[in-house]
Amino acid sequence: MHSNQVWRLIPLLEAAGNVQMAIDRWLLEQHQSGKHPPTLRFYTWSPPAISLGYHQRQYPEYWQNLIWQGQKLDLVQRPTGGRAVLHQGDLTYAIVTSGLTGSRLQVYETICEFLIQGWRSLGVELHYGTAGRGYIHNPNCFGTATSADLVLPDGGKLIGSAQLRRSGVILQHGSIRLQPDAELFTQVFGTESFTTVQLHQGLTVEKIIAALVTAASNCFDMQIELQPLSQSEWEAILAYQP
Repeated sequence: MHSNQVWRLIPLLEAAGNVQMAIDRWLLEQHQSGKHPPTLRFYTWSPPAISLGYHQRQYPEYWQNLIWQGQKLDLVQRPTGGRAVLHQGDLTYAIVTSGLTGSRLQVYETICEFLIQGWRSLGVELHYGTAGRGYIHNPNCFGTATSADLVLPDGGKLIGSAQLRRSGVILQHGSIRLQPDAELFTQVFGTESFTTVQLHQGLTVEKIIAALVTAASNCFDMQIELQPLSQSEWEAILAYQP
């Protein structure tokens, strides 16, 4: 990665899942064609959604009719691999960048370093999960922690990430579980896999984002330019069909 590169930070954005995925795909494509700098952004899903990994074709039929607090849950396909993730009470990060070398796992770890450092600055120690034998049979991304996941000291999974590499350009995004609803989680995935994530009070989304942005600046040796999506960019994204 070039040192002291300027990255774009897109402010926290709340939108439907298909819009969020269109933004991530568009940013990847724009960076790939040299029209856009590396980007970091944070977002939330409204209405809550289940995102399916790119290759995930099978899922329980009842997922199409789930209701939470009077809202129907969205079912959205991600451009990245992995299994289903429930996006409710979570914060998603996305990074689009290039120039990283190494295996898929090494690239994961290079990118995840900012998550580890950022949470450490908030007093939370994370470590990489280890893939158990349950991984293959478990449709729920948060049911088993793989080496691509970041886990709390008590074993509860805080962050699950997924990645797409396209000719040297990487999109990595991941879900940070802040206030997941145990009842909804159980409804979606069954009971055995829910671990409550206890984060200390007073930890606002704003504080978390600020800590992660600071950590990203250090880890990626970059300068950050805060720049919301413009009207013309929104038009391009909403018209974008990869």
